[in-house]
Amino acid sequence: MSDLERYYRVLELEPGATLEEVNQAYKDLVFVWHPDRIPKENLRLQQKAQDKLKAINEAREKLRSLKTKHQNTHNSPPPQQEKPSPTTQKPPKQNSDLSGKDYSRANLSNKDLSGRNLSYANLSGANLSDTFMHKVNLRGANLSEANLFRANLLLADLREANLRAANLIGADLSGADLRGADLTGARIRSGERLLVKLVGTNLAGAIMPDGSIYQ
Repeated sequence: MSDLERYYRVLELEPGATLEEVNQAYKDLVFVWHPDRIPKENLRLQQKAQDKLKAINEAREKLRSLKTKHQNTHNSPPPQQEKPSPTTQKPPKQNSDLSGKDYSRANLSNKDLSGRNLSYANLSGANLSDTFMHKVNLRGANLSEANLFRANLLLADLREANLRAANLIGADLSGADLRGADLTGARIRSGERLLVKLVGTNLAGAIMPDGSIYQ
């Protein structure tokens, strides 16, 4: 079995599935295999879940990379006959450094911002529902009143971030760094039920939704 076939099999897809189908399969499987859904005392299943998540993340990233590369190649214009001069500028690569940018009230729902640098960016009131932000840098970012419903923030850097009155219902903050973040008034519960995934999250010094400081 080739690596490509294995990636499709991990995501329980037929070869040739679209990027949209890959993303949906990823969401479904992460929901099924998230460690929060498995009893913590069952170490065997916890380890199995971790291994599954690792394989699922790898499969999605590889397939997304291959499909994006194929799409860019397919849509690129035919090569010119003239040999370009040595001074010809290459087209800029996709910029991952978005630090300090203003995205207030922007609709970024379902976007893939994984690994991007959005430190100190203004995302106040932005719609980030179902957005992929795995390992994103949001240190010092303004996310006040942002909608982070079901956002994937695995291993995100949210140190000193402003999350006041943000909607975090359904968000996955597993392994994220929230040291010194301000979550005053943030929505994380429905009644007494916690609806945010916080497995391995670092909350040292964070201001919690009720105004208390996490010790």
